[in-house]
Amino acid sequence: MVNEKNKKPIVLVIAGHDPSGGAGIQADIESIANAGCHATTVITSLTAQNTNTIKNITPQDSIFFREQIKLVLDDMDILACKIGMIGSPELVDTIHDALSNTEIPIVLDPVINSETGKNLSSEKTYEKIISSLLPLTTIITPNTVEAKILTNCEDLKFAANKLLNYGTKAVLITGTHEATNDVINTFYTKDSVPINYTWERLSNTFHGSGCTLSSRIAANLALGNNLEKAVKDAQKYTWGTLQNGLHLGKGQIHPNRFFIKKNNVL
Repeated sequence: MVNEKNKKPIVLVIAGHDPSGGAGIQADIESIANAGCHATTVITSLTAQNTNTIKNITPQDSIFFREQIKLVLDDMDILACKIGMIGSPELVDTIHDALSNTEIPIVLDPVINSETGKNLSSEKTYEKIISSLLPLTTIITPNTVEAKILTNCEDLKFAANKLLNYGTKAVLITGTHEATNDVINTFYTKDSVPINYTWERLSNTFHGSGCTLSSRIAANLALGNNLEKAVKDAQKYTWGTLQNGLHLGKGQIHPNRFFIKKNNVL
């Protein structure tokens, strides 16, 4: 008999691998683990990158990828899913097929460009994301650049409404790329007034902040929080990881995802 004290909420992460450990799967694992959850991981793509640049991306074989997701879903009680960089249209189709008959809350981080400016997603891939994954998505977390690319809208409110019309239940657009004194993130749902969250703008650039945020939202949902609380608490946690960031390479700063222990007050 399983002792309930020896169990943790489980989050399925589907994302790419960053060998520097700043973004991708490792970022997700750390953010989820710090929340007190267990991360199961299926890697979409391998990358050759560091804190300065990204040189190459190699998507996984779709048949092997499909098998990994299926075996995890067959074995474990998944309470939330975070999807990050995908890498190819074929993998988008595979993810859709694997998750379309589940009731798992899905957090989608539509990684289109890296923080160093490298394009990480083809136009065909993000068109597939819109048509196949957004109808399954609980919340999508684009930055302003990604929101504009996905919707072909410069006005962010129109962009958010377009994403909602594509099928996602909620949108969190993050404002780090905008020329504002503070960072303003805006949370949209179809039936509510948008909520703005304002955060002090930090002077450095960071490697993996979007991964940290989206995976923390997924962990918060797995813990039973409602969506608005999951989003608010994840932003607070992420800002703390950036404020306490680590200088580990010659380029961008790594979020310090263990700057606090689980359940400590931020």
